[in-house]
Amino acid sequence: MEILFLCVVVFLFLLAVFDLSVGVSNDAVNFLNSAIGTKAASFKRIIIVASIGVFIGAAMSNGMMDIARHGIFRPENFSFYDLICIFMAVMVTDIILLDIFNSLGMPTSTTVSMVFELLGATFVVALIKMASGSELGFSELLNTEKALSVILGIFLSVAIAFVFGTLVQFIARAIFSFNYRSRLKWKIGIFGGICSTAIIYFLLIKGAKDLSFMTPEVKDWIKTNTLLIIAGCLAFFTVVMQLLHALKVNVLKVIVLMGTFALAVAFAGNDLVNFIGVPLSGLASYQDYVANGGGDASGFLMGSLNGPANTPVYFLIGAGVIMVVSLATSKKAQNVSRTEIGLGSQQDGEEMFGSSRIARRLVRWALSAIAWTRAHTPHRVRAWFNRRFNADETEMEQGAAFDLVRGSVNLVLAGALIALGTSLKLPLSTTFVTFMVAMGTSLADRAWGRESAVFRITGVISVIGGWFITAGAAFIGAGVIVLLMHLGGHWVMLALALLTVLLIIRSNRRFRAKKTEEEGDTLFRTIITTDDKAKTWQLLLIYLTGKQRDFLSYAGSCYKAVTSAFIAENARALGKTESSLLRWKNILKSDRRKETLCLRHVPIQTAIEKNTWFHLSNSCCMGILYNLLHINEICREHVDNNFHPLPDEYMAQFERITTRTVNLFNDVIAMTETDTQDTVTMLRQECDRLKDSVSDTYHRLFDRLREGDPSSMTVMYVYVNMLQETQEMVSALRKYLRAFAKLQNSDFSSRHLRLQQGCV
Repeated sequence: MEILFLCVVVFLFLLAVFDLSVGVSNDAVNFLNSAIGTKAASFKRIIIVASIGVFIGAAMSNGMMDIARHGIFRPENFSFYDLICIFMAVMVTDIILLDIFNSLGMPTSTTVSMVFELLGATFVVALIKMASGSELGFSELLNTEKALSVILGIFLSVAIAFVFGTLVQFIARAIFSFNYRSRLKWKIGIFGGICSTAIIYFLLIKGAKDLSFMTPEVKDWIKTNTLLIIAGCLAFFTVVMQLLHALKVNVLKVIVLMGTFALAVAFAGNDLVNFIGVPLSGLASYQDYVANGGGDASGFLMGSLNGPANTPVYFLIGAGVIMVVSLATSKKAQNVSRTEIGLGSQQDGEEMFGSSRIARRLVRWALSAIAWTRAHTPHRVRAWFNRRFNADETEMEQGAAFDLVRGSVNLVLAGALIALGTSLKLPLSTTFVTFMVAMGTSLADRAWGRESAVFRITGVISVIGGWFITAGAAFIGAGVIVLLMHLGGHWVMLALALLTVLLIIRSNRRFRAKKTEEEGDTLFRTIITTDDKAKTWQLLLIYLTGKQRDFLSYAGSCYKAVTSAFIAENARALGKTESSLLRWKNILKSDRRKETLCLRHVPIQTAIEKNTWFHLSNSCCMGILYNLLHINEICREHVDNNFHPLPDEYMAQFERITTRTVNLFNDVIAMTETDTQDTVTMLRQECDRLKDSVSDTYHRLFDRLREGDPSSMTVMYVYVNMLQETQEMVSALRKYLRAFAKLQNSDFSSRHLRLQQGCV
């Protein structure tokens, strides 16, 4: 059995390597976003600064792993086997949860996940022990105070960070305005001194409090002379920042990079326990068991874990190297950062989240409150604030999401709040504070306009909800896994180890596929960031045509698949088609939102001229999708109920209509690639002929229905509905052809229209 437990400990360390990578990917949101969002430096330089901070924080940490050793459970009342099961359950659940959140691009808290995993697994093991006749109660087995303090920290982090972020950014923006470069002459020295002092204080109080050189004597000296340190730093950095400004150095970029470094040090120095604390506790337990256990894994109690952790320095250096490599190479880290940057962006762009009822209601209340405030505020005051908060004067680096003033406030305020919470012994989460400060500053900056507020508030609610879901999922997941291991023994441990590896491989494959798809949409980002409006319309036309061509290609193949599945009575294929249609419905909505954003960057005269045809082409695509959804719905219901199939005498007729319809889709797709006006006219004529043919077919069917066999009435009604939807779909395709021609060429003349009667 010792070999089995050794394998478990080794596996815990292998999982810890992956956990370090996943954890850094998730927590990159804490210290990268402000620097990336403001373009304070190149991405490579930002990563270098953050990596240095991460390595220093990890390598110099003294490895205070007490939370994993005795912070949640009381080890003197648990056996070695109990704790091995708990540690295994925690690591498996932690990796799966964090990887899911990273793949979704949702920042979460590694502290919360680990604490609640330990709590959930310990809770289940405690129940098992009490059910087995143990006289110990929950108070002797669990330490619930730590979990409650984390929950308190969540609420405090969310509320305090958001409120302070909004207030401080409002004051900073009122002082500097969006046209801040013209107001830096004497203000920047004081602002830089305050920011730098706050960062140094944050590093001393939070980032460096557990580093190896911070002996009790050093900590006492810092505590005794805190005011002197703050005053000295304020005076020194005020002078330095003013001199740097005089030397034409961008002080705000310096502040942003300093803040990035400080948060990276604090993250690695304090959150390292979340990644390697459990494996190291497992190793310490195994060493104690081998030395003193006498082979009795279920009877040997682990009171030795009550002692302080003493992590070897090579573990810390190794962890630092893994974290730095992960930070520099992880695509998921960039994905998580993109979520916060997108929610706080000063510019319009692709919104990652949809709309929700609570967000719509909050926006409505906010608009009412703003209207009331505006009505009761003197005109001069309103005019002054409007001048200071004129976003049209925003000065940002090319491609930045927000300016350096907001980036500085994000980092400095997050660091100051975390340092304050630490000094008050409040367990504020780094993730929660940095995210909510960023959301508060974006609100104060009016980044949440009427066109984006609903989507961004929905995103914030989704992220906050995800934090609470993390706690619940961690508690339940770890509890279920530890229960399975207790019931199934070492075979379940091996099965779970294999399952974890398979899930990790599958998750990474899916993430790579999703990332490849997102990277293919570079043309959209080019359109909304380019300054050359003359090129914008041509780029938008290429983008719009490509997206609609992809949909029409799918629509043609989908129509063929639905009709074939109906004739073959293949309910499973119809079910898969329904799922793909619903997925395309979301794709079309997302594409329409992005294309509308692009239209705002087109010269105003062109936008007015093309607006009708732009929206008509989109509406035609959505209409075709709804036709396909209805056809699939009635076919699936008919086949699922095992009703009579379509009579043979109608199959050949229907297959001819299907073939003509699919060929029409293919011809339209080919036309979008060649773009000839004569082809548009010919295709519109073919649409008319096909519509007439379908209309004639279902009118003749009505005559047959009056005298037909009652047993086949149901399938005939389905057939008639399919023909009607097909006719509507062809009509929508005909309208699309005209919209396409008008978008490509405003002189799609009446000569083309006179060739056909009944043009739309």
